[in-house]
Amino acid sequence: MTRAPSYDLNAEQAVIGAVLIAPPVMAELTALLGPADFYRPAHGVIWEALCVIHADGLPADPIALAAYLAETGDLAKIGGAPYLHTLMQSVPTAANAGHYARIVADHARRRQVVNLGEHLTQMANGGADVADVVAAGRAMLDQADSGTWSPLIQLGDRRHLPEFPAYVLPSWVADMVYGVAEFTQTPVDLAGCVALAALSTAAGGRAEIEVRGSWREPSNLFTVVALPPGSRKSAVFGAMTGPLLVAEKALVERTRPAIVEAELAARVAGKAAEKAAIAAANADASGRDTLLAEATAAAMNADAVAVPVLPQLIADDVTSEEAASLLAEQGGRLAVLSPEGGIFATIAGRYSGTPNLEVFLKGHAGDMLRVNRRSRDPEHVEHPALTLGLAVQPDVLRDIAGMPGFRGKGLLARILFSLPENTVGRRKIGADPVPEQIATAYAANLGALVMTLADWTDPAVLLLTPEANERVLEIERAVEPRLGPGGAWAHIVDWGSKYTGAVVRVAGLIHLAEHLRDGWGKPIQAETIERAALLGEYFAAHALAAFDDMGADQTTRHARHVLGWIERTVTSAFTKRELFRAVKNAQMSTVADLDPALAVLEMHGYIRQLDAPARTRSGGRPPSPSYLVHPDVHRPVATVHALADADTRRSA
Repeated sequence: MTRAPSYDLNAEQAVIGAVLIAPPVMAELTALLGPADFYRPAHGVIWEALCVIHADGLPADPIALAAYLAETGDLAKIGGAPYLHTLMQSVPTAANAGHYARIVADHARRRQVVNLGEHLTQMANGGADVADVVAAGRAMLDQADSGTWSPLIQLGDRRHLPEFPAYVLPSWVADMVYGVAEFTQTPVDLAGCVALAALSTAAGGRAEIEVRGSWREPSNLFTVVALPPGSRKSAVFGAMTGPLLVAEKALVERTRPAIVEAELAARVAGKAAEKAAIAAANADASGRDTLLAEATAAAMNADAVAVPVLPQLIADDVTSEEAASLLAEQGGRLAVLSPEGGIFATIAGRYSGTPNLEVFLKGHAGDMLRVNRRSRDPEHVEHPALTLGLAVQPDVLRDIAGMPGFRGKGLLARILFSLPENTVGRRKIGADPVPEQIATAYAANLGALVMTLADWTDPAVLLLTPEANERVLEIERAVEPRLGPGGAWAHIVDWGSKYTGAVVRVAGLIHLAEHLRDGWGKPIQAETIERAALLGEYFAAHALAAFDDMGADQTTRHARHVLGWIERTVTSAFTKRELFRAVKNAQMSTVADLDPALAVLEMHGYIRQLDAPARTRSGGRPPSPSYLVHPDVHRPVATVHALADADTRRSA
């Protein structure tokens, strides 16, 4: 039989209403109730908001609560301001707030017991050792009423990162991003970041955005997505960058006649110069000076004939020296796009033994690059625009933090990081392919953007409307306090200092993608800056997580790995043996290897070890230690976002 869960909505309404009538009682009730103790999700969201307001030192009154919920976008979800008045009217007296809270807590404990019972059933049906099931059951039931949990101490910023907001991109790009993500069953973030890299490849080096005065931003980006092996990164890269290879082929075919003509002209001029030189050498003294002048002019004419090189938009695993030469040959434009991260090891000196970051630093900033070649005179690339679009394994992301110069010289500060949640194990089998009209439109439009800007030698300058410039100023004002000592971005000030410029670059790409053939002649609107700012917020959240992850030690990484399993399985309790079977890997190859990670999670309040039950039999192996999971680990995402917003306001 299926029984209804234990709850009392009247008590839940009464305890919240009592706080709204008498805000000072909140100090007493926070020790009795957590958001997860409420059965109705809306009540949990309201209680979380009250906890945040109380933690900020503000009175938890209806006005403050309504303003907070409106700011987080949750006011309509909980029933609007009228529902807050309904809650207040449901309270017989605020003096009984503690009594109402205990009723709510009692029902929450009862639901917890039911959940533990279901977990034990799953353990038994899943083939777990009977002794483990019995031992875990006794310990869990003994401590099911052990009281409320302490607030979580966040284990970095990796949890509940925002999803890539592909809807801000032009429709022909967004449709392709969503279509590829659905077909490959990969995170939207992967296709979205590769789409930005594709737009950067098409426009990089051919357009720049003038913000104000001498401040100009080129239109190229560095994007890096971190996903484990088996995540279908290559399939996504193939779908999103394939049209660039088609456009590159079209450019090659268009250039071939000019190459043939120039090569022929070079041979003719060379023969003429050789003939003139022979004539000058064989002339007598009286006519030698004239013939020597003619031979010199012929040689200079031959040297002046420039043979175009075959256009190349994309390179893969190139050395820094090769990248510099290609930039010089390709008029300052080149993209390194790859579903692997081998390029990092290459520029760190895998072949030369010496790191060479200059071409990547200057290629992002657009600073003049000098290319020295043995066979020719040195070349200057006035406006290099290097695009970087990679999908790497998480271990690669952690390794690059320790590579010489990557942080100190500013390479990491130039990267837009994305750390999406892995979908492996939750993928839909037989997903629909990308609709043909969407794939066709994407290929045609991306190719049109390449061909439209291909002939620009000096970059097109995109201007901002006055309203767009004011929106950029607002972003600068919001970012500056975060960079100061004690600010939210103080530990990534190198990355944060380039944040506004990155938003402007993204806005330029969105603008060009919406005006494929005449974007260079139109100013960028404020609405485009606003959309780019949403992407900026996404990348800021992921950058905080990426730098936090790169700076974490191995124990913290293992703790996050365990926490990821807890979140994916939505488990409320587990045994150590059960956990080991699920998360065993090369770094955690024995049960004992779990101990440091479990200790970190206990210190942060994510789990609680249960007391071992008394032994009821002699012999046999001892029961595996059991753990309870903090209820807030599985709380609604909206609640997590509300708390994160409050933390951001406090740090600012």
